[in-house]
Amino acid sequence: MKKKLLALFLMGAMVSSMLAGCGSEQKDTAAKTGGDEAAATAGASASGAAGASGKSAPDWTAYTKLIKEIYKDTDMVDREAKMHEAEDMLMDTGAVMPLYYYNDLYLLNTAFTGDYSNVFGYKYFMHVKKDGKNAKVMRLNLASEPDHLDPALNTTADGGCLALNSFAGLYTYDKDGKLVPELADGEPEVSEDGTQYTVKVKKGLKWSDGSGLNANDFVYSWQRAADPKTGADYAYLFDVFAKDADGKLKVEAKDDNTITFTLAAPCSYMVGLMAFPTFLPVQKKAVEAADKDGSNPGAWAMEAGFVTNGAYTLKSWKHKESMVYVKNPNYYDADNVTVDELDFMLSADDTAILAAYQAGNLDFADSVPTGEIKNLKDKPDFHVIPNLGTYYVAFNVNSSMFDGMTTEQASDTRKALSKLIDRQYIIDTIGQTEQKLATSFIPPAMSDGHGGEFKKNDDAYTYPVKDAVGYYSPDVDVDGAVELLKKAGFQFDDNNQLSESTPLHINYLTNDGTAHVAIAQALQQDFSAIGITMDINQEDWQTFLNDRKQGNFDVAREGWLADFDDPINMLDMFLPESGNNDCQLGK
Repeated sequence: MKKKLLALFLMGAMVSSMLAGCGSEQKDTAAKTGGDEAAATAGASASGAAGASGKSAPDWTAYTKLIKEIYKDTDMVDREAKMHEAEDMLMDTGAVMPLYYYNDLYLLNTAFTGDYSNVFGYKYFMHVKKDGKNAKVMRLNLASEPDHLDPALNTTADGGCLALNSFAGLYTYDKDGKLVPELADGEPEVSEDGTQYTVKVKKGLKWSDGSGLNANDFVYSWQRAADPKTGADYAYLFDVFAKDADGKLKVEAKDDNTITFTLAAPCSYMVGLMAFPTFLPVQKKAVEAADKDGSNPGAWAMEAGFVTNGAYTLKSWKHKESMVYVKNPNYYDADNVTVDELDFMLSADDTAILAAYQAGNLDFADSVPTGEIKNLKDKPDFHVIPNLGTYYVAFNVNSSMFDGMTTEQASDTRKALSKLIDRQYIIDTIGQTEQKLATSFIPPAMSDGHGGEFKKNDDAYTYPVKDAVGYYSPDVDVDGAVELLKKAGFQFDDNNQLSESTPLHINYLTNDGTAHVAIAQALQQDFSAIGITMDINQEDWQTFLNDRKQGNFDVAREGWLADFDDPINMLDMFLPESGNNDCQLGK
C-alpha cells in the first residue's frame, strides 16, 4: 500500500503513500535526457511523459504470464522460484530503484495505552485507554486530506487505517499481529485441494444505521471491488478467485450467515486478503443511492455521515482541516471500544503537527520533522516499529526521457542512476531511525510461502550480488554508473563528467512532505557528482497521487507497504492492469 506524504517513516513516521500501496500506502515525477543517435536527443524535454512512444519500454508479456502462473502454482517451492524469477525481471528493468526498507515512527502521549499497529502499517485505536481508564477523546494526526474513504478505492496506508477503524471485515489482526476472526464465526473451512472456502458469518450484525448486515453484503462488496466499472486499483487482488464466464467471482451467500467461494488455485494468504481493507463490506443501498448513474463509485463516502459497520462512524468532516469519528453503538464489539471519539487533524505540515503535539493539542502524531528526530528519539513517547515495505524511486518506462534509446540503453540509464545513490547517507541523516538499506524490492522478513524467509541466498537461489543479498552493492559505484551511461550513448570527459553534447537532466516528482523533499535533495546531490542535473517538483498529496497514477511523470518518489505477508504482493502490483503500477510497465 502506498505511503503518504507525512514524511513519516523517513523522518521517522511512516504512513502511507503512499504508498502504493499499500500498502499504498500511504498513501507513497519527471525527467529529460540527451545523447547521440543511440541515446536520447540532447536537451529533449521530459515533461511529455503521457505522450511518450514507449519504444524503449520493456516487453512485459513474459512477466505478466509468469505472475499468472504463480497465482495457479500449487507447488510452494516452485512458486518461490518463480517469484525470484519475477523479481529478477522487475529489477532488470531498472524502473524500480529501492532506497531502504521501512520502519514506522510515531509520537504517542504516554497517558495513552492500548493502541497497536502491525508490519503492514495499520494502526488500531478502538482499544486505547487514558491513564488506565476509558478515554472520552483521542486527538490524532495520520495525514492530510484522505484521497478515498471508500475501502474499495483506497490505496494509501493512512486511508487504510481510517477504514479499519470504521469498518469491520471477516478477519483482522490482533495486538500480536496474528490473524483472528472479526465478523467471521471462526476459521474458514477449506477443501482438501485448497480451492473451496466456506466462511461462517456472525449472527445479529448491523450497519451503523441499525439495518441488518449479513453474508450477502460481503458478496456484493467483493463483486463490486472486482468489477472494472468500480475502478478499484486493487481489483487485481481478486484474480485469485475462480470466475464465471461473465467475469463474476465465484462467491455466493448460501444463507445469511454462510459465504462460499472458489479460488482458481490454492492461496496461502487468503485469510490475510480477507483482513485487507479492499475486502471490507460496504452497504449496497448507500453506495447505489449516491451513484445512481454509476459514474462516481466513491460518491457515497465523500462527506460525513456515511454508513459503516466498524468501531467508529464519521460524524463531521471539515475538508483539509479535521475529521471527527464517534463510537458506533451498532458495532458488534461496541462494549469493548474504549475511546468514545477520535478527532483527526488533517495536515501534512510536520512542523505544525509537532507543535500541536508539544502544545498538548494532539495525543498521537504520525509525522515528525527530520530535524527533530535526534532530539526526540530517546523519549518515552517516541516509538519505532518494524514494517514490511520499501521506499523506492520509480521511473515511468514510457517517459519521453527515454526516446531514441533501445530497451537495454533505457534500463542501463536507470541502473546507472541507482549506482550513484548514497543510501546510507539518506538513512543516517534523514531517516535517522535505523532503517535498513535496500538492495532488493522485496524486503527482509517476508515469508517465502512455505515456512522460510524469501530474501536469502540458498541452494535454490542466489541473488546477483551474493554478499549484498540483493541486486547491487550497498556502496556508491561512480565508475560503474559511468560505464553503464556510456553503454547508453552518453559521453564523458576525462574527469567522469557528462559531456555538454549528451546532457542528462532529471525532473523529479515528489509530494511536499519535508523528508521526501530532503531525500530528493540528497539524490540531486548524488547525481550531480558526474554532472547530472535535477529539478525537484513538489505537489500536494492528492495532485501527486493522481499524476503518478496517470503516468504524468518521468521519475517519482514511491513507497510500498506490503498488504499481506507474501512476495506476490510486491510483484503483482506491476501487472499492466494494476492501478498501482506507477512505472507503467506493460501499459
